[in-house]
Amino acid sequence: MSLPEWRKEIDDIDAQVVRILNRRAELAQQIGHAKSHTRSHYFTPEREHKVFEKLFASNAGPLENTAIRAIYREVISACRALEKPLTVAFLGPEGTFSHLATIARFGTSSHVAPTESISDVFLQVERNAADYGIVPVENSWAGVIPETLDTFMNSNLRIVSEIYQPITHNLLAHTDNLESIKRLYTHFQPLAQCKKWLTNHLPNVEKIETSSTTKAAEKSSEDPESAAIATPIAAERYNMPIVCEHIEDNPTNRTRFLVLGYNEPEPTGKDKTSIMFSVHNRAGELVHALNAFEKYDVNLSMIESRPTKTEAWSYVFYIDVQGHAKDVAVTKAVNQLKEQSLFVRILGSYPEAQ
Repeated sequence: MSLPEWRKEIDDIDAQVVRILNRRAELAQQIGHAKSHTRSHYFTPEREHKVFEKLFASNAGPLENTAIRAIYREVISACRALEKPLTVAFLGPEGTFSHLATIARFGTSSHVAPTESISDVFLQVERNAADYGIVPVENSWAGVIPETLDTFMNSNLRIVSEIYQPITHNLLAHTDNLESIKRLYTHFQPLAQCKKWLTNHLPNVEKIETSSTTKAAEKSSEDPESAAIATPIAAERYNMPIVCEHIEDNPTNRTRFLVLGYNEPEPTGKDKTSIMFSVHNRAGELVHALNAFEKYDVNLSMIESRPTKTEAWSYVFYIDVQGHAKDVAVTKAVNQLKEQSLFVRILGSYPEAQ
């Protein structure tokens, strides 16, 4: 085939794809009408989990599964918006890693609602100002985010999904001549996470701390002798060229985000359950409580403690276990945990993110 013939075939395929996508959208609209009568949730992570499983099983290449996921994330987002446009609250401003995680989970067809704090994300969902919220809960480099865990103590929201967002840092500047950069605008976390690179490449620049990576990009856009550490979405927003990519010291760094709502996703076969509980302040009580999971062969993937702030030396424990609350082993383990604890609350069972 000649080049024009190849392009003609691609054009024909594109036309078919558009027709098929519109048919998918029509079906999504019909599903949306049905859900409106039954008060069903429009975001169903367990359904999306199965959709991606089927797509990956049928994918013979050359597209990789990561590409299929990115394409269908937007397809699902656009179709879901036809059912009901969702509003998602996150820790702002726009252009931060929380914003990137929101797009990665809900696509670009959802409305975003940046807030000033993690507790405000909870409030937006509790007051029905947002359908869902996304909050960071732990970072592979810095550990848990205390404010997120503490806010669960006074909220009835559930965890309905999770996502891991890679933390990659980029240097934004008006010039690719690093020697001409005199000032660096940065949030304190990227500054710590890019310390080695900055020591080697920008050892003598003045470092000016900002409230977020987005604010760093904004400040640098107004200062021609400066640079900023920020995300690609912030670079695009303030028309700042990315002169160096992946300047982070740890290329495996990522943050786990939780999606907050009122869903109760059904089991998928690969799930995670988050639990909050407290025990008597006596020797061995925590060990006795956690023995329930060993007894029923339920794996713990995370455990953290936070002070209750109501009584000195009194703590609440947060754990993540593999499995769904409806799984027999998890059910038995939780029931035994209740016998050993002052209180137990399941924060949610949801599909486990890759």
